[in-house]
Amino acid sequence: MKSLTFDRTNAMCGAVFIALGCFFIYQCLGLELGTALRMGPGYFPLVLAVVLTGLGFIVLVQATRVQGDPLGPIAWRGMVFILPAPVIFGLTVRGLGFVPSLFAAALFAAFASSRMKMPLAIILAGTITLFSVIVFSYALGLPFQRFGPWVRF
Repeated sequence: MKSLTFDRTNAMCGAVFIALGCFFIYQCLGLELGTALRMGPGYFPLVLAVVLTGLGFIVLVQATRVQGDPLGPIAWRGMVFILPAPVIFGLTVRGLGFVPSLFAAALFAAFASSRMKMPLAIILAGTITLFSVIVFSYALGLPFQRFGPWVRF
């Protein structure tokens, strides 16, 4: 008889997905749902929460079928540089504007890699910023300030 093996990491991820999905399902039930043709404010979040819960069950079932690899070391450097980058953008976008805020956030996030050097990080942040301005400002025509009051002369 075959012994039951499972991947603890995927099982934990599946359980977290299920817990978050159930929490958001509960939160959405207090909102007006509407119908598929006339969606209320709770309809789309409820659909996403149900999908998240379903994915959680799929991940949990898959965790019982495959023996996973042991969890490796945690990438602390990546977390220290990647997670604050959107916060940096959010805190500075009104004052600096889109261009300097995005450049600063991308520059900060670039150092998540220990192999990143300053010249390459500046080129990377500049390229991301240029691409984003072309797409969001010119192609999509989104109405945001490219440069905010903190950098205007």
